[in-house]
Amino acid sequence: MPVFLWEGTTKKGEVKKGELDVADELAVRMLLRKQGFKSVDVRAKPKDLAEYLPFLAGGVKEKDVVVFCRIFATMISAGLPLIQCLDLLAQQEANKTFAKIIRSVKEDIEGGTSLTDAMKKYPKVFDDLFTNLIAAGEAGGILDLVLGRLSAYLEKAMKLKAQVKSAMTYPIAVLVISAGVVTLLLLKVIPVFEKMFSSMGGELPGPTAMVVGMSKFMQNYWWIIGGIVMAFIVALKTFLKTEKGRWMFDAALLRAPIIGPVLKKVAVAKFSRTLSTMMSSGVPILEGLNIVSKTAGNVVIEAALLKTRQSISEGQSIAEPLAESGIFPPMVVQMIAVGEATGALDVMLNKIADFYDDEVDTAVAGMTALIEPVMMVFLGGVVGGMIIAMYLPIFKMASVVG
Repeated sequence: MPVFLWEGTTKKGEVKKGELDVADELAVRMLLRKQGFKSVDVRAKPKDLAEYLPFLAGGVKEKDVVVFCRIFATMISAGLPLIQCLDLLAQQEANKTFAKIIRSVKEDIEGGTSLTDAMKKYPKVFDDLFTNLIAAGEAGGILDLVLGRLSAYLEKAMKLKAQVKSAMTYPIAVLVISAGVVTLLLLKVIPVFEKMFSSMGGELPGPTAMVVGMSKFMQNYWWIIGGIVMAFIVALKTFLKTEKGRWMFDAALLRAPIIGPVLKKVAVAKFSRTLSTMMSSGVPILEGLNIVSKTAGNVVIEAALLKTRQSISEGQSIAEPLAESGIFPPMVVQMIAVGEATGALDVMLNKIADFYDDEVDTAVAGMTALIEPVMMVFLGGVVGGMIIAMYLPIFKMASVVG
């Protein structure tokens, strides 16, 4: 529907402004007159440039969805009608792309569609986990409760993701800086030393000759280096798109000496939190495991969860196949077995998630503390080695003069 901007005067002479999402200008005037406004000025809201050029429109961030969930849950629990909640949320949403999606959901509901089906039209914003929980909330009449659980889950999931990103930012930044410094030395600094050494004559030490050769190669054949790097990136992406390539890469990540244990703890925390949220909201365990496997982010873990789902459908317990996977620690498996035996699996999973959230905090801090000196030694060794190589001829000259 089009959006109209209006300005009107109340019976007391107060001037008020606003915007309405209605069918046409006549509907705006009729609605405002019913509310007691007079001297109403109505005009169509001008379209943003992003509506003509979709690539300029920003995407919907995870934080936007979290805030939406939290406010939506508060409004529903306060007793506001669903349509009014969505209308208010669309009006106050700063992200215009997300506001447009919320308005579309509201219009679909006005046309007789359920909230779940309306949200399923936007899988990039409302994923399978989100829509299945909303469906459970609608079916059980506990939409406010489910939205509250969903917002709490999304907040913790966002925090978990931010921890992993922050842990990886430092080594990546050091590698990028190292590459930049080495490139600058080879292209700008080494040629100056090379001219000085050429004027002096004599044979260069081995390390110095190697660095000078690298500098000459980069100056003359930089396009070959760029081509090799681009070809490697394309080949790696193509390889990771294959089933075998993705499996090998994800399995290698889980076996990696430093990052592997952290990724396993993140996987346990994410699995426990997601499945607990879904089960406590009324989603069947088989459906929950299917969705959890899709959100695992690692094909090895996904395969283990799908195998667990298959075993449960054949009458086995959830603990046995999880133990066989080798990904989930014995303590986690035992706690799940106890929760399954006592009929409080969702509560036990939630406790596991809380425990492993703290474990991830500790593991990320330890990994960062371990990576920092390693990266500093690496950067110092590369740059320091090049500088020493360039000063070797000067040391040699000094010893000859002495």
